[in-house]
Formats: sequence, structure tokens, C-alpha cells
Amino acid sequence: MTYPVSVTLDSQTYARNKLTTAFRPVLAIPHALLVGPVFWSSRTGSAGLLGAAAYLMAIVSWFMLLLTGEHPRGIREFCLYYLRWRTRNLAYMGLFADAYPPFGDGIYPATIDVASPPVPRDRTIIAVRLLVAIPHLILLFFLMFGWLVTTVAAWFAILFTGSYPASLYPFGVGVMRWILRVEAYMLLLVDEYPPFTLDQSAL
Repeated sequence: MTYPVSVTLDSQTYARNKLTTAFRPVLAIPHALLVGPVFWSSRTGSAGLLGAAAYLMAIVSWFMLLLTGEHPRGIREFCLYYLRWRTRNLAYMGLFADAYPPFGDGIYPATIDVASPPVPRDRTIIAVRLLVAIPHLILLFFLMFGWLVTTVAAWFAILFTGSYPASLYPFGVGVMRWILRVEAYMLLLVDEYPPFTLDQSAL
């Protein structure tokens, strides 16, 4: 059964832009302020202004789901909007795409698709959501450190060769997808427990 969160990135076989790569940390600052930096953690504010709003709304959704079994549609749409923007920013800051991300929705070589959960929602799973997510949060702490190291290595490689190292690409993309699956789970957008895998094809 396919996991209900799918992240797609265009092929990276083209020559990379060395100039925009060199200044990527600076160019990405406006987006990072809105939807968070690449290396997300659970600390307050790390998801950016829109992300902070989405997580506050998720708290409201948590109570609403427990009381009524329904996810407020407006909150769900906002959280999906945040995740789509965050996906584009992660791809840009993670050096997976050269095109500058749009502010808001727009065409970009990195997309996320989140399927609607079955109705009625499982209130038991929702009640313990934060607790059962702890193993993922612990693993992501170490995975994101590894991604930081490989991204720095890829940054230097692009500056010198114009290409993202093929050997590092699957790991970086895998961590990015893992982050987004866990965020969708934490935002109550899906009820299926996220898989422990970097391999998209295994989902």
C-alpha cells in the first residue's frame, strides 16, 4: 500500500548554476524566514512564520479531531499550503533545484502530494500522535546532521564541477522526503504511521 505522502523531484542531470549555488544560503533567507530552514527541528520558530502558524493550527485540529472527528477544512488547506511551499524551499536550499522558488504556490521541479485520510478519522491514533512520533524525531536529528554534511560536500562539488554528486543525491533526497512525511503526520494531515526508510520506491 502506497504511503499517502509523495514527494517528487525532477531529474538533476543538467549542469548546475555555480553562481546561484555559491550564494544559495543568502538567496534562500526570505523563504527560510517564512517556511523554515532546511535542517528542521522541533524547536519553536524553526519552521518559519508560516510553519509556526501551521503547527499552532495543528493543536486546534488535534482538539477538534478528538471532539468531533473532523479536521477543519480551512486549517487542512493552510497546512497543505505550508507543506507545498516548504517542499520547494527544501529542494532549493538542499541544492536539488536551481530555480528560485515562488512565494506561495507555483510551478516548481519539486512537488508534494498528500492524499486525504479515510473518514472517520482514528481518534486513538490522533490522541497519541506526538508520543508515537518521538522515534522519528530522534532519528531525524541524526539524519539531518548527516544531510548537513553531505549538502556542504555537494555545495563544494557543484562549485568545482557543476554537478551534484550522484553518490550523495539519494541520501539527501531520502532525508528530505522523510522530513516531509513526518511533518505531514505531525500536522495531522495523514493517519498512517510514517515508514522508516530513505527509499521512495519501498513505499
